[in-house]
Amino acid sequence: MQNQPGRLSGKVAIVTGAGATGAGDFVGIGQAISILFARQGANVLLVDRDQANADITLATIREEGGEASVFLGDVTSNDDCRDMAQAATDRYGHLDILINNVGISGPGSVTDVDEDLWDTVIDVNLKSVMLTSKHAIPRMIEAGGGSIVNLSSIVGLRAGSGRPSHPYAASKGGIIGLSNSMAVHYGRDNVRVNCIAPGHVRSPMVARHSSEEMLTLRRRAGPLGIEGTAWDVANAALFLASDEARWVSGVTLPVDAGLLAATPLAMFPHLTGEE
Repeated sequence: MQNQPGRLSGKVAIVTGAGATGAGDFVGIGQAISILFARQGANVLLVDRDQANADITLATIREEGGEASVFLGDVTSNDDCRDMAQAATDRYGHLDILINNVGISGPGSVTDVDEDLWDTVIDVNLKSVMLTSKHAIPRMIEAGGGSIVNLSSIVGLRAGSGRPSHPYAASKGGIIGLSNSMAVHYGRDNVRVNCIAPGHVRSPMVARHSSEEMLTLRRRAGPLGIEGTAWDVANAALFLASDEARWVSGVTLPVDAGLLAATPLAMFPHLTGEE
């Protein structure tokens, strides 16, 4: 059988938050997306604030024969986002894909949250999507169109846990609303904009801050009853970024083992009974 071209051959992609947060096959979402996109033929600009973490992702891609390079920057900085888009076109000639993956947690309720924390979470999770898109979209239009995939969360659609995380929920819900509006208003420029809403993915960051009991409950809460990984999210991003999704825009795709399809009572036996 002849070798088939990759699903992203000839494409140039920016992935924010692309640095390593795990090791081996147990990787974070940005790292998994970057590696998978390079495997599928894309030239990938790895955007991160941490040189060492970015270099780990870069080394993996180069070991596999892919093409990538690192851009160190802060996605809450207008100047860095402008330079990021410029770097992609300077290094690779054009820009086709933007993956907005940067995000931080935001605990607290509206009655007790620290105002500075609120502002930081909104800036990092939501304002960054605006700033990166502000500078990437004109480059995409120059190239004839493109695809933006924004990482939201099921918490942008439903309350996610017993403990409030209102800054995080507001930022992730805002990403969905912003994505919908961008999809409409840049559609005639052939720029597609979609969201992914990951569910209870077992990522390195989650695993470091969760007990085994909580990780088990997260897994059992989904109708499929199996753990999600960063690679599951990366595969969804690959579809939305590729030409296979040429007629898909303004969509929020849950990648969550069917969690949003269920009510708490529907899953109660699986949370309390024997597996």
